[in-house]
Amino acid sequence: MILRAFWVSLLAILSFNTFHAAAQEPSHVITSFENLPGKLVFLEDTTTAFYLDDWEGNLYVSQDEGKSWNQADRIPAGEAAMVIEHPFQKNYAFVLTRGYTHYRTEDRGKTWRPFDMPIRPAFVAQPLSFHSDPKKYGYILYQGTSCDEVGWGAVCHDETYYTKEAFSDEPMLLLSETIRCQFAHSTVDFKHEAHPNLIYCVAYDTLEGMHSLPHSRLYSTTTFFDEDMVVEDLGIGSKNARGVFAFAIVAKYAVVALKDMSADSNGEMMFYVTVDTKTWAKAQFPHASSARLRENAYTIVESTTHSLGVDVVLQDQGTIGTLFVSNSNGTFFVQSLKDTNRNELGFVDFEKLYGVDGVGIANVVANAEEVEGRGASKLLKSVITFDDGSNWTPLLPPSYDADGARINCNPGDDDCALHLWSVTAPHNFGRIFSSPAPGIVMGVGSIGKTLLPYEDCDTFLSTDAGLTWKMVKKDAHKYEFGDSGSVIIAMNDEDGVDNLIYSLDMGDTWKPYNLGIKLRARALSTVPDSTSQKFLLVGQVSRKDDNYIKYGRYVVVFLDFAGIRSRKCEEKDFERWYARSGKSECLMGHKQWYRRRKSTADCYVGDKFIDPVEHEDNCECTDADYECDFNFVRDGDKCVPVGPEPIPAGVCTLPSQKYMGSSGWRKIPGNTCTGGHKDDKVEKDCSNAQPKEGEIIHQTFEFPSQIIQHAYFRQHPTILVRLHDNSIWQSSNEGYTWSQLFPDETFLAFYHHPHSADRAYLITSEAYFYSTTDAGRSWNKWTAPAVPNTFRAQVLRFQPEADRLIWTGNVNCNTGMFEDCHATAWYSRDHGRSWKQIEEYVVNCAWASDTKLNADPTEILCESYQRKEGNQRFFLQDNPLELIEGQGYYDRKKKLFDQVVGFAKFSEFLVVAELASSGRALELQVSLDGVNFAAGEFPPSMHPETHAYTVLESSTGSLFIHMTMSEPPSPYWGTILKSNSNGTYFVVSQELVNRDERGYVDFEKMIGLDGIAMINVIANPFEAILSGRKTIASRITHNDGSTWKPLKPPAVDSEGNSYWCDWTACSLHVHGYTERRDPRATYSSPSIVGLIMTIGNVGEELVPYTDSDSFLSHRNAGFTWEEVHKDAHLWEFGDSGSILIMANDEEPTDHVLFSTDEGAKWREYRFTNEKVRVTSIVTVPSDTSRRFILMGQYPSRQAQSVVVHIDFSALEGRQCKLKVEDPTHDDFELWSPSEDHNELCLFGRQTLYHCRIHNTNCYIGDQRKLEAWIQKNCACSAVDNANDECVLAPGTTPLPNDETCSPGEEFWYEQTAYRKISYSSCDIGYRPDRGKSHPCPGFKHHSGWFWWFVTLISFSLAGLVGLYFFHRSGLARGNIRLPTDTRNWALQGDSGVLCTLASVPWFLVGLAGIAWESCRGYWNLPVDEDAQILRFEDEE
Repeated sequence: MILRAFWVSLLAILSFNTFHAAAQEPSHVITSFENLPGKLVFLEDTTTAFYLDDWEGNLYVSQDEGKSWNQADRIPAGEAAMVIEHPFQKNYAFVLTRGYTHYRTEDRGKTWRPFDMPIRPAFVAQPLSFHSDPKKYGYILYQGTSCDEVGWGAVCHDETYYTKEAFSDEPMLLLSETIRCQFAHSTVDFKHEAHPNLIYCVAYDTLEGMHSLPHSRLYSTTTFFDEDMVVEDLGIGSKNARGVFAFAIVAKYAVVALKDMSADSNGEMMFYVTVDTKTWAKAQFPHASSARLRENAYTIVESTTHSLGVDVVLQDQGTIGTLFVSNSNGTFFVQSLKDTNRNELGFVDFEKLYGVDGVGIANVVANAEEVEGRGASKLLKSVITFDDGSNWTPLLPPSYDADGARINCNPGDDDCALHLWSVTAPHNFGRIFSSPAPGIVMGVGSIGKTLLPYEDCDTFLSTDAGLTWKMVKKDAHKYEFGDSGSVIIAMNDEDGVDNLIYSLDMGDTWKPYNLGIKLRARALSTVPDSTSQKFLLVGQVSRKDDNYIKYGRYVVVFLDFAGIRSRKCEEKDFERWYARSGKSECLMGHKQWYRRRKSTADCYVGDKFIDPVEHEDNCECTDADYECDFNFVRDGDKCVPVGPEPIPAGVCTLPSQKYMGSSGWRKIPGNTCTGGHKDDKVEKDCSNAQPKEGEIIHQTFEFPSQIIQHAYFRQHPTILVRLHDNSIWQSSNEGYTWSQLFPDETFLAFYHHPHSADRAYLITSEAYFYSTTDAGRSWNKWTAPAVPNTFRAQVLRFQPEADRLIWTGNVNCNTGMFEDCHATAWYSRDHGRSWKQIEEYVVNCAWASDTKLNADPTEILCESYQRKEGNQRFFLQDNPLELIEGQGYYDRKKKLFDQVVGFAKFSEFLVVAELASSGRALELQVSLDGVNFAAGEFPPSMHPETHAYTVLESSTGSLFIHMTMSEPPSPYWGTILKSNSNGTYFVVSQELVNRDERGYVDFEKMIGLDGIAMINVIANPFEAILSGRKTIASRITHNDGSTWKPLKPPAVDSEGNSYWCDWTACSLHVHGYTERRDPRATYSSPSIVGLIMTIGNVGEELVPYTDSDSFLSHRNAGFTWEEVHKDAHLWEFGDSGSILIMANDEEPTDHVLFSTDEGAKWREYRFTNEKVRVTSIVTVPSDTSRRFILMGQYPSRQAQSVVVHIDFSALEGRQCKLKVEDPTHDDFELWSPSEDHNELCLFGRQTLYHCRIHNTNCYIGDQRKLEAWIQKNCACSAVDNANDECVLAPGTTPLPNDETCSPGEEFWYEQTAYRKISYSSCDIGYRPDRGKSHPCPGFKHHSGWFWWFVTLISFSLAGLVGLYFFHRSGLARGNIRLPTDTRNWALQGDSGVLCTLASVPWFLVGLAGIAWESCRGYWNLPVDEDAQILRFEDEE
């Protein structure tokens, strides 16, 4: 292409005898181009500009800020695909082609020299990675793609090469099978003391030879992988540190994103952060389990050197997020802003104002509820923060418009605020709002309730970093800043125009400038630091314009404002401008100010390429300048120790001594405040210091009343306790210290959020409640829509999206005669900030969705009385209780059942008890989606007038229920039935199973070993009907309830004596769920697989509790048992089973028993002089701590409670080692529950677990457990089938055949009288559940002609789609398009389906995902280097 430059001079002609320069008019030069730029960029601090025509494949260079342009020297036409500037050596830049020869300049684009690479560049956002040390500017990493031809296609993978001389030397292979490599020293802010050559690489494990996500890891090297290759274990072990799909360095943080590949993780994304390259920590989000963190669900937004900002998708609507900000080390996050606006590419409407710490502008979705519930179009609102995200406020609108007319808007109203277009819809290159011009901010937006369409918006300006705004021009404009903000230019962005406007006084007045050509502005730019008085305008000329023939379609207009002011600014023309005001003036311990030209000064700054200098005035320290010290956690407004404080050796030699320890606070790293003493050392007693190794310590605390409720936060060491006097107490350190919450309040109950480990709710007797979202560190008071209900409804209901709540309260129950007293339900989707009514006269309202229940997240289910009048307390059966289902937050209601008794959710099942038409029996209805129900089908002999069901458990894909078969005047018992996989067909599992009058059943499954359960049955049913006394016997199943057997008794007791009962009728019997004081005191623990502890006896029947002893199945899954101690004991597991603790449960005691070898030997620890009647032993729910709390009463003061914190942390100082690669030299062993037994397989497979060697001396601590390892699937046997001998029941017909075929199956089989246990994975072998086979109507049974036709069509479609994607993706000549290029998206024209599919991978299942992996073999992980946005995306 031939460049055509046109000089248009509007300068006044200067006389030659003039001795001083006079003010001039602006000038401009027009240059024509064939296409819009794929990239238009200035080299840092230079006058050199690059214009990349990526359609033609040509690069144009200007040495005079865009006044004149020439095609790049020695780069062949059509070859340029990408231009990359060296970020740390401003003279260097690189042009990458699609081939093997590329080009480098070391003189700012004046000359270019070629260099060759062995492979083509990879299609990623940044194929080059640079070293930040100026002395190592030549150290560059190059990511390329290598392909091997296979048949008609090719298999490709990425490789990374390195050079130490900016490609002047021969590039060397760094690592193959890479996803991304980066120098640890690649940014200025990421400061650490790591080796100068440290490199991180995300790559596939080449030893495993796989290109799938489970085989990707983070590697590091300091020798370019010549001598070392370290697998970064991220502190969780190399075996677990896999599934890595993204790595980035943002501000002072290095961030790794990986998918949890363990079997029970549901593919959750995890986030690890380091600030020193040595210690990695998992980022903790307060919503951690409120929603699974999915692929493409993280976006790292612009961050500071003291906090990391991450926007996370929590809802199913992938374009609405929640913004979190971190503490100083980037590991603990708090919610900053909800309902942030995102687009499909992962970009977030959030931008920090350049150079102004703590100030940022964001857009939120005002109607997020309607967008999620009904797919409504988004309505956006803008908000601003002045304190780094702690608080957000609307943008204050101006009082007058651009013409001086008053705007009819009251800024105090919610409907009156300024809203601006932002990052997700950019209309120019570079930053949206701000530039290096201090405090000057512009935007396109509207005033009102929400943001209007772009073409209906106007242009606004702020000169005080967003504190106040003024409308400077009607209509939307492109804008740019120059000469450090002393020049502002703008051009209409709605229509083609022939003039622009400019201001020399910070937007107070504007002047027009005529270009002599009518064009549509496409981009407006200047040098990166906005210090120049020259600008570039990219425009599109209309084909109907008279100048089209002369200039062509696209032009670049060079604008020169350098001569319009004759005087250079002096010191008197500048003022001190402070970046923030009011409460936010001090941030990180200092005030921030800049030297800025006064708006009225008639002069130019002229400090070209000199960035504005930030100045700081230190502030007096306040509480905001401190955070909790190491080993301390936040508890309200205090920092309390997590346990005894570690101290140096020799400091305390006697407990009576003192030492100087931490106050609990430390100044936030980087904070510069002065005068504070909050972190001064304080004198402490040595008795409170960490004990010497081998010692056990305890701490006692007395409560003034009895404990009636207690519970830990699920993933934290914080516990809540409610007393009989209606007070609530909290300990943030596992019972070491306690504090009362809100002493003046009366609390009726507290709830922990079942889906969010950090949230809890304190229910008062009034119409308000308290909640925490950070595990009790802070509590907030919220208004409830009514006082808590006094009916049988749970006050609060929850769902996986943690902010969605349902409150059920009393209405009209405190006035008059209570004629209309009833329960009403309300919902909130903003965590109780606002409430909307659901239904009146309800018994129970709940969200339909649950962790595994795949229901509409906006669906609400309500049990509601048909007639809604009168006092609800006196309703009889003539007012039926209906079940109503309402989608769209109950907007679209539908009655599901006319009369129900209740409903409940269990795992993936929603179960409804419907009152039969006769009104005398219950029928069971089951749903998997909350909308479609199927009636439970029971054996013909089991259809009596059933009055009660107890739903038991469903973790193995089947639903277990207990159907009551005997009730008063006879004793309670019933039959356990087990369903098929969708919960509709039931078979008898065991008859005569014990239950109590409350409906509780003696049934308990083993935690961690699915399919193993214990029950208690009635051994004397006929006698019990007459006498009313039940004889209890225990049974166990190892095949998910298909068969039940007696528990095998031990040969001798704990004292080595034989049992008196040694004949075949003797077995072990245990006390079950119906007798348990605390339902959470389970037989087993999630942290130690196979170990079961219980209370019982050996004999023919179960004896009373006080006559029983303590038994243990030592890592044996209940196959064999041993008596560990006489008398009944309470027990608890700690440190993943490395410590067991027991306390006598028959009488007061002064000691506990503990074992560190899984019950082989027991030791005693005395904790009190006055004996305590222990009622419970508690520890963190995961049973991974070495700290326990005993709860009980002193016999002499039973109206009070006592808690004893016992700490075993110093008992063992060495942490266990797990070495998967070297298993003979670690502290773990592989164990299987089927070892040494006839049942070599459980559920059709041999499964191995990593367990600590029981007699080794070490603690497990935070050593992450590995998932179960399935060694092999076994052949099916009789134990894998649900029935032994089956015949068709009289008067019934068999189920119809299921002729559907699962993917990959070749045959379907006719029904038989048998069925395989759904949880079993056995294959081949004994399969009585399969009748006659029939071929599946699928691919494998088609002829060769069919496959030839499919192959031909497939290749044709692949060619068409490939050709389209070839052009769209940038692999085609002249069109490199990176998903996170900072170019204007409006310039790009077409946007196709493939781009959309690539942007939202978590909505894709099946062939689309397979196609992406097979055609590429690795993930595209684009990073926007300018905006610092990382898209965590998994395209597997």
